[in-house]
Amino acid sequence: MSQTLNAATLLAVPLAPLAGALLAGIFGTTFGGNWIGRRLSHTLCILGVFVAFVISAMTLKSVAVDGARFNQTLYEWMVVGGLKMEVGFLVDGLTAMMMCVVTFVSLMVHIYTIGYMEEDDGYNRFFAYISLFTFSMLMLVMSNNFLQLFFGWEAVGLVSYLLIGFWFNKPTAIFANMKAFLVNRVGDFGFILGIGLVAAYAGSLNYAEVFGKSAALAGMGFPGTDWMLVTVICICLFIGAMGKSAQFPLHVWLPDSMEGPTPISALIHAATMVTAGIFMVARMSPLFELSDTALSFVMVIGAITALFMGFLGIIQNDIKRVVAYSTLSQLGYMTVALGASAYSVGVFHLMTHAFFKALLFLAAGSVIMGVHHNQDIRWMGGLRKHMPITWITFLLGSLALIGTPLFAGFYSKDSIIEAVGESHLWGAGFAHFAVLAGVFVTAFYSFRLYFLVFHGKERYDQNPQHHPHDPDEEPDPHHHHGEHARPHESPWVVTAPLLLLAFPSVVIGFLTIGPMLFGDFFKDSILINAQKHPAMEELAKAFHGPAQMALHGLMTPTFWLALAGVALAYYMYMVNTALPAAIQARVQPLYRLLDNKYYMDWFNENVLAHGARLLGVGLWKGGDQGLIDGFIVNGSWRLIGRISGAVRWIQTGFIYHYAFGMILGVLVLMTYFVWLNT
Repeated sequence: MSQTLNAATLLAVPLAPLAGALLAGIFGTTFGGNWIGRRLSHTLCILGVFVAFVISAMTLKSVAVDGARFNQTLYEWMVVGGLKMEVGFLVDGLTAMMMCVVTFVSLMVHIYTIGYMEEDDGYNRFFAYISLFTFSMLMLVMSNNFLQLFFGWEAVGLVSYLLIGFWFNKPTAIFANMKAFLVNRVGDFGFILGIGLVAAYAGSLNYAEVFGKSAALAGMGFPGTDWMLVTVICICLFIGAMGKSAQFPLHVWLPDSMEGPTPISALIHAATMVTAGIFMVARMSPLFELSDTALSFVMVIGAITALFMGFLGIIQNDIKRVVAYSTLSQLGYMTVALGASAYSVGVFHLMTHAFFKALLFLAAGSVIMGVHHNQDIRWMGGLRKHMPITWITFLLGSLALIGTPLFAGFYSKDSIIEAVGESHLWGAGFAHFAVLAGVFVTAFYSFRLYFLVFHGKERYDQNPQHHPHDPDEEPDPHHHHGEHARPHESPWVVTAPLLLLAFPSVVIGFLTIGPMLFGDFFKDSILINAQKHPAMEELAKAFHGPAQMALHGLMTPTFWLALAGVALAYYMYMVNTALPAAIQARVQPLYRLLDNKYYMDWFNENVLAHGARLLGVGLWKGGDQGLIDGFIVNGSWRLIGRISGAVRWIQTGFIYHYAFGMILGVLVLMTYFVWLNT
């Protein structure tokens, strides 16, 4: 195999899903006259993603086995001064892994959607959106320059807006997609400032050229301050990641985005959009390694997100929101790893998390279908015997999530905890406590969800708020069997993706931890200053193979914390079922704090939004109406009008008046010149 990859073949990876999206979105909707039906629409979209996955898998093999690499410009858009605007691909270990994860999870979601959205009127439009989302994410991860990165970054934000608000007649969905769009704009403002600083001081947008000038950037100060320029650049870039990867305090959009259809929860919130920020920081490792301040900032933000978002998962009763807060917490773990300079560990957790979190979201969707679109876990119970495939796959995903030895999540989560423990940066102590405490919290809320849904008494016929014909609820892909019908297993197009995702959720960590963390897989993708940040070197010294790591994991505090979380969940929700209500009654202030999500939404809506409204009204009344319209526009025409009125008074039309004016003018000039000569 050649050591280089073919540009045309790589170009087919993003273009195949784009072709499916265009065909389904134009010819499968009223926009293009509904020329093609549902079957052909989903076939074209699935075929496009399947082609992308096959090529991505072949690319991964070439990169991992043969050492193939690709870094070329495919199209030069324009040159402004010395700054080139280009479209190009960079394919190395990091890119190849992301390509496979994105296309595989997207393929599973496409297949799953056939069953889940079967009777939805926007079926073809939905397939067009998710294929377009796949194209956007692939353009992001394959880019070799900041311009294309920003294009993919904004494209996934736009399509996520369309997907979250897919049911545009549902007020809560419209509110959620606008919230996601606005919060991400806040992060993207920082992101574009960071890119602007890179362009201004490095004189290029190409990754390789910018990284080649990193030493020069490290020696520059930010004008007017004592800050290093590279610190400001990295913090601005990370603010973009805070929005896209839902880090505190820009996390508020992600739980509300559960208003979109369940396949979107798996696609956006498991393997693709929310991991874009993690990927970006890992890609920018040559810059972040130059600033300990930026790394500490990243680590502390990640630690806050990992722990405090996990607390919110404890009191949620919507099955999708519990999994959503789990996503927030795990994104915090990834961010902590980035801050500890364990970039490969963070990306490794990104990969393992993609599989088991997509599995959990899709299994949650299967549960919702099985109980006729009830999402409240308090009115489920005993579903194990009714939905055996969904049950076993959900259990496997939960075991991976809590870090059970030998499961995928164990290898990545345990490595994060160890890496943070080896870090000497400011904030590492708090971060280590947060990720350790998060293990217990994750295990507790995960198995609270599991026990309430699949075990115990059957409560699906006791829901006082269930209205099967409520137009605001997700449409049931299968016909209703009455308000209190028995649950049922989902069709094969739903359960097959669950089984296919369950396999990597169990084994992918065991198979890949060696080459990804301690081999050469990321050797030219991620740069680490081992002298200043020795976390990965310390991990390598302690690693003696995946089997030995799993065996050792049984004796670590991490395992016992997870086991304690599972045991407490079992006791509270299976044995002493009156205890949760009793605890809630005793700690009402704490419960209200968690139920109101730390009042972050209240603060945003009543302080920030109200302040922005007052500022807007002030600029409108004082700036627009008072200064611009009142003084500049209206004031100028009034002044001209007065001058014109005065001039009009002397324009009489009589010649002798004009002659008198001329004589008077000559007299004035003569007087002036005589005065000058005396």
